[in-house]
Amino acid sequence: MHEYDDEVVADILDNMLWALDQIQKRFREIETASDFLDSDLGLEKLDSICMQLINIGEALKNIDKITHKELLPQYPQIDWKKVMGMRDIITHHYFDIDAETVFTVCDEHVPQLERIIKLIRREL
Repeated sequence: MHEYDDEVVADILDNMLWALDQIQKRFREIETASDFLDSDLGLEKLDSICMQLINIGEALKNIDKITHKELLPQYPQIDWKKVMGMRDIITHHYFDIDAETVFTVCDEHVPQLERIIKLIRREL
């Protein structure tokens, strides 16, 4: 038996699923990394996606703290350290954000992250 509140973790996971859904909605019309940079609307999408990536990274750090770093390592399909690190990069080096990196994260990693978060949520 673990020593953390499943309901608190479930709430955080639900918030993360909402954020992942928002990212995917905003990313739908983006076909290349330059789509983020070619218009004000693209820049707004980049900004809003980055905000949700920050939220997700922060939520994972909270889960790690609440679960005494016991929960996330049970799901090695995701490089949790990199997801949390993305939050730090965006927060501390925002003006150095690479649209190509954000594009790759959205295109390749967000769908898998959503699948694993849903799995964790079900198994909680």
